[in-house]
Amino acid sequence: MSADVIAGIAEPNRIFSGPVTFLKSAPKLEFLPDPTVPEIAFAGRSNVGKSSLINALVNRNNLARASNTPGRTQELNFFDVGEPALFRIVDMPGYGYAKAPIKTVQQWRYLINDYLRGRAVLKRVFVLIDSRHGIKEVDHEIMKMLDAAAISYRIVLTKTDKIKASEREAVEADTMAKLRKHVAAYPELSVTSAEKRGGIDELRAAVLEAVAS
Repeated sequence: MSADVIAGIAEPNRIFSGPVTFLKSAPKLEFLPDPTVPEIAFAGRSNVGKSSLINALVNRNNLARASNTPGRTQELNFFDVGEPALFRIVDMPGYGYAKAPIKTVQQWRYLINDYLRGRAVLKRVFVLIDSRHGIKEVDHEIMKMLDAAAISYRIVLTKTDKIKASEREAVEADTMAKLRKHVAAYPELSVTSAEKRGGIDELRAAVLEAVAS
């Protein structure tokens, strides 16, 4: 690992408040950028708040753009963090959308499967779960896929400002219990609110810890 990455890990807020730029979108594997730096991917159901969380993470308002039509974005979007890049954030298409055609869903699965299984620089996947709903069956499917591919992933609860403290405690306990059944799951949760910026500093530290792993 480069000295720049090691130095950056001690200053997560400085890193994420520094240069962050959109690199490219990849609708197919042949369009992936060269694997020159570590990558951290973000995945989640449509409308889980992924774009808002990525924007809060990098201290921007509209770096990652949310779609008004769930399932519309079917590409891997790459963002360079640092100049030169220390690592990349990969914004994966939302999954579990009901309105997308079956063929579109199949293409997404092929793209994601191939990316996850064949990307040596992928350090960790952050799987976002809406705290109001908890882990759904479609989330379990993605987690099982990551288990099978032996890819480390960490669960991130989103929108925790939308529920009561007692409800949050319950969903945290339930999520932790379910995590124990998944071999590739990181044994800790990230609990966040993009709107209130709750847990963002801790998430930044978790991302940089993954980059360094």
